[in-house]
Amino acid sequence: MSESFPKPAPSRNDGVRPPRTPDRHAGSSATAGQARNEPLRRSRSGGPGAAPPVTGRRGVGERPPPSFQQMWRELSPIGRDAESKGYRRYAWTGPDADCRTWFQEQAESRGLTYETDRNGNQWAWLGDPRAADAVVTGSHLDSVPDGGAFDGPLGVVSSFAALDELRLRGAEFSKPVAVVNFGDEEGARFGLACVGSRLTSGQLTREAAYELRDGEGISLPEAMEAAGYDPSTIGPDPERLARIGAFVELHVEQGRALDLSGDPVGIASAIWPHGRWRYDFRGEANHAGTTRLADRRDPMLSYAETVLAARRAAELAGAVATFGKIAVEPNGVNAIPSLVRGWLDSRAADQAALDTVTAAIEAAAREAADRQGVDVSVVRESFTPVVEFQHALRDELGKILGGDRPVPVLGTGAGHDAGILSASIPTAMLFVRNPTGVSHSPDEYAAEDDCVAGVRALADVLEGLACR
Repeated sequence: MSESFPKPAPSRNDGVRPPRTPDRHAGSSATAGQARNEPLRRSRSGGPGAAPPVTGRRGVGERPPPSFQQMWRELSPIGRDAESKGYRRYAWTGPDADCRTWFQEQAESRGLTYETDRNGNQWAWLGDPRAADAVVTGSHLDSVPDGGAFDGPLGVVSSFAALDELRLRGAEFSKPVAVVNFGDEEGARFGLACVGSRLTSGQLTREAAYELRDGEGISLPEAMEAAGYDPSTIGPDPERLARIGAFVELHVEQGRALDLSGDPVGIASAIWPHGRWRYDFRGEANHAGTTRLADRRDPMLSYAETVLAARRAAELAGAVATFGKIAVEPNGVNAIPSLVRGWLDSRAADQAALDTVTAAIEAAAREAADRQGVDVSVVRESFTPVVEFQHALRDELGKILGGDRPVPVLGTGAGHDAGILSASIPTAMLFVRNPTGVSHSPDEYAAEDDCVAGVRALADVLEGLACR
């Protein structure tokens, strides 16, 4: 086993390009009556809608599926920016379409039943997709701006690899198993995280989803339409969720707890409460060279004071607070701004601490704005309460993976689809060690040996949950 992944291939799809003409994958769905949506399909064996046998054994002479390393090499150049070396896989863009094509090809190369649901989430099934008590695994393939290679894709690649591992073991499944790619988990384009899982669970209504717009004013329905999907079908999917008995998401750790403990794999206990707030500071545009300092109503000063106040408030509460995105109008070098809009991301170990931090930041913003003669408004754009993963499922994972040394259980400040779905179905998470703790960055990394350990752990979990 090599110690590191192969070097990424030269980038294609640098940056965000317009969505390409939809190919055979676009708009497929299992939901009847949806325009331009196709039924469950398998291309390697069986007729349309035929479910594969629930067995781990491969047919005689059947070509083996792509290995973990091969899948990683195929996926790694998609959406990778040539200059930053980070990923720009935004929802319903060209790189996103290429990731979706890759997912479908992985499903078909394994003879799995492929479908896209009403919300654009992709599914690959071993067993009957309409049967009850299914065990599902997977993650997402989209990214934050200039994100790393592992956040999301590691979970999807590992899910296919774990299924391959079980088939090599000759596992006999008593329940359907699926790999899923949830759409728009990062929220990089439309500003709301976990859109695919929120729609499916009903936490995002169809009406609210239709109001989402990207930085260029393109709405979510318009983006889906341009990518070849039918936006009129989006909305809650309780029938699908009712057929799922457990969802287990593997993810690279976004922190260094496993590195400090010396463990390659851990189990999630909870996700911190977190949210996003938009701060609009409105002042008066004027000439940068001729307007006296005393005569200015400069919203940039109020914004800058608020950023510093956020850091102080987070430190006092043992929380985190980040202004990571800003928009300025008129955005001229020689012009005093009329509007500074900043987005706050804040997270804490409990709701009381989060409330304390966000209240302190808003108070500081209003005080600074008053001193500068600036108006300020604050809008909470999204919020996710604390998520305690189901103890029974979490404990079951601990029993399955427990050996001479118990698997560590740890919390996280990062949001995930598993957290969104936890209000509807039993969910759990596995973390793979991140030696630097860096995430949402091109420097995000996990050693190949640890990734392989994650695949084996996930295979053990799937076998324990679906083969009994």
